[in-house]
Amino acid sequence: MKKDFISSTIEQLQHYKSLADRTFLQIKDDQHLFWKPAEESNSIWILVKHLHGNMLSRFTDMFTTDGEKDWRDRDEEFDENLATREELMRRWDEGWEKTFSLLSSLSEEDLKKEVYLKKKPLSVVDYINQAVFHYIYHVGQIVYIGKMAVNENWEMLWGPKKSAPKKS
Repeated sequence: MKKDFISSTIEQLQHYKSLADRTFLQIKDDQHLFWKPAEESNSIWILVKHLHGNMLSRFTDMFTTDGEKDWRDRDEEFDENLATREELMRRWDEGWEKTFSLLSSLSEEDLKKEVYLKKKPLSVVDYINQAVFHYIYHVGQIVYIGKMAVNENWEMLWGPKKSAPKKS
C-alpha cells in the first residue's frame, strides 16, 4: 500500500504545485501577488503564507505532536503584511520541501498508525488526505487569482484552448 498511496499522493501534489509554480512565472508585476479580487478575498501572498504555516504545522513531528502546533499563528497567516517575491517563494518552497520530505519518509507501517489533528485522532491516510485536499483547494485559488490578475496575458497551464469547430 505504501508505494501506491504515497507515490500517487506525491505525484498528485507535484502536479498541483507545478500549476502554481507556472502561475508565479506568469505574474510579472509583483503587485499581482498581493492583489485581491474583492475586499474579503485572499491574495496569492496570503494563500502562500497560509499553506506554509499549515504544511510546517502538519508535517513537523507528525507522530509525536498534534498536527495543529501551539507555535503556529494561523491568524497572522491572513494578515496583510506584505513582503517580497523572494520571501513568498522561500515560504512556498520550504512548505513543499517539508511536505514532500515527510511523505517520502513514510513506511507501510507508518500508514497503519494514528496521529492527532486538533486533538482528534485520525489514521495517517486520513490525515494525509485531508492535507492534500486542503492544498489542492488553495492551489486552485492561487491559479484562479493569478489568471484574473494577469488577465489577457494569461497563458493556459495545460496547453492551448481548443477552438470550437466553425459552423458552415
